[in-house]
Amino acid sequence: MEGSRLPGPILQEKSITTSFESLGLSAELLRAVTEQGYTEPTPIQAQAIPVVLSGRDLLGAAQTGTGKTAGFTLPLLQRLATAGNASTSPARHPVRALILVPTRELAAQVKDSVRAYGRFLKLRATVIFGGVGFNPQADELRRGVDIVVATPGRLLDHVQQRTIDLRHVEILVLDEADRMLDMGFIPDIRRILALLPAKRQNLLFSATFPDEIRKLTRSFMHDPATVEVAPRNKPVELISQIAHPVDSGRKRELLSHLVKTNNWQQVLVFTRTKHGANRLAQQLERDGIDADAIHGNKSQGARTRALKRFKDNELQVLVATDIAARGLDIEELPHVVNYDLPHVAEDYVHRIGRTGRAGVTGEAVALVSGEDRPLFAAIERLIGRRIEQKVIAGFERGTASHAPAQPHETQRHERGRQGAGQSRHRSGDSGNRQQQGNRPERGHEPRSPGQAPQQRHGQRKPQRPHQHPQPQQHAQSQQHAQGRPPARGDQGEDRQPAPDRAGNQLFPGLLGGLGRRIFGRKPD
Repeated sequence: MEGSRLPGPILQEKSITTSFESLGLSAELLRAVTEQGYTEPTPIQAQAIPVVLSGRDLLGAAQTGTGKTAGFTLPLLQRLATAGNASTSPARHPVRALILVPTRELAAQVKDSVRAYGRFLKLRATVIFGGVGFNPQADELRRGVDIVVATPGRLLDHVQQRTIDLRHVEILVLDEADRMLDMGFIPDIRRILALLPAKRQNLLFSATFPDEIRKLTRSFMHDPATVEVAPRNKPVELISQIAHPVDSGRKRELLSHLVKTNNWQQVLVFTRTKHGANRLAQQLERDGIDADAIHGNKSQGARTRALKRFKDNELQVLVATDIAARGLDIEELPHVVNYDLPHVAEDYVHRIGRTGRAGVTGEAVALVSGEDRPLFAAIERLIGRRIEQKVIAGFERGTASHAPAQPHETQRHERGRQGAGQSRHRSGDSGNRQQQGNRPERGHEPRSPGQAPQQRHGQRKPQRPHQHPQPQQHAQSQQHAQGRPPARGDQGEDRQPAPDRAGNQLFPGLLGGLGRRIFGRKPD
C-alpha cells in the first residue's frame, strides 16, 4: 500500500551483532545501560543510535516492543550532555530537547527511560500531560529543565500560559506519529513545530506511514536517514495468535471461562469503549476474577494504581481501551485478549504488541462474533496471514447461555456506526475532548478526568425528540467529523481514533435531512 511506505531509502536490519560499547556511547550511559540489565542493543538501537549521534534527522519504522525508546533516548542524552552543567540556575537549563508522545502512559514510560539512562548525567528532565495539576508542572518548568516529555494538548496549554519556552530546542522527537494522527493531534503538532527554532535535529518514529504522516515529514525534516527493523504491520513471531468464534452476548462468559480454566495471570483485555471497560471489569469481579479498568475517564491516580498492581502481578485482569495499546511496557506479559476488535486494523497490531516482548513468547486471543467478521477479515489482510480459529466446547455460535445474557458493547457500536461516531458519543468517549478544569485559571469546577459537565458516571442529559443542536454544538460536531480536535483540555491526549479513518462526515446520519443539508449531502 503506497501510503504505508517509508519515504526515502530504507536501512535494513543489520545482521552483525553489535555491542553498546561499539555504538560510541559515553561511559556514563554505558554504566546506566548495564545497571538496567541490558547487554546487547536491539536492531533499531544498533542502527538508530549512530545516526542520532551524528546529528542527522531520522525516520524510524518501528513497532512497539522493539526498543525504540532507548534508541532515541540514549543518543539524545549523549548529545545534550556535552553541554550539560550542574548549575541550579533555571537560566542554565533551557528546554533543549522536546519529546512528544500521544498518551499519558507513554509519556510516563519515556520519562522513566530518560531518567534511568541519564542518572549519571547533569541533565534535568520532566514530563507534562493532562489529568493532573497544571501548577506543579509549571513550577518545575520555571525551575529549569533540559528535557521535556509531553503530550501535545497539555504542552500547548503551557505555551498559552507562557510557562514554557521552546526557542532553545535542539532536538525534537515525535514518537508514535501514526497514533497521533489517529487521535487528531496533527494540527497541534503543526502549531508546536511553528514555535521551534528552524535549526534543530528531528527524529520521528511510527509503526505505519500513511499519507498524512509522509506529508508531515516532508514539511519539517531535512534529508532524514530512514531505518526499518521489522516488517510493518506484522506481529512479532513470538506472539501466538488465536481466535475464538462466539456469540456477542457470551463474550464475557467465555472470557471468564478462559481465564479460570487456563489459570491465566496478567491478562490485558481490550474493549472499544470506556463504559464497556468498566462494565466488563465489574462483571469479571462478580465472576470471582480480580479485575480493574483503565481508560481516559479514570483519574490519573487511579490509572497509575491499576497499572502498578497489574505490573506487580497483584491484578489478574486489566481491562483497557486503546489508550493502553501503546506506551505500556509490561515485562513478560503473557496474554492479550481482544474482547472487542478494533475498527482500525492497525490497532490490532499495536494491541497484541504488548506481549511477545524481549524474546519472551506471548499469546494473543481474539473473541470474534458474527458482527466482528468484517473487522476480523481486515486484520487478516493487514497482517498477511490467517489466524487460527478454535471453537471452545459449550460456546459454539448459536448456543444459549445458562446465565442471563449480558448486553454487549459491540452490538450497540455496530448499530450506531452508520451515524459514524454515535456509539462513541453515547459511550462517553467524547468526554476525552472536554475541558477538565484542573487549572484554576480557566475557572472550571473541578471534576474527574475526562468527564464533561452533566456526564458524571457516564450519564448525560437526554435530548428531547427532534431537538437540534445549537450552532456551537454544530461547530464542535463538525470539528470531530473532520478529525480536528476541539478546544484543548487536560484530557486531549486521550483522544480515541475515529471509527471512519477515510474522513467521512460523522454526523449527517444522526441529524436526518437537516444534517444532510448542513453537511452538504443530498438526501438519500
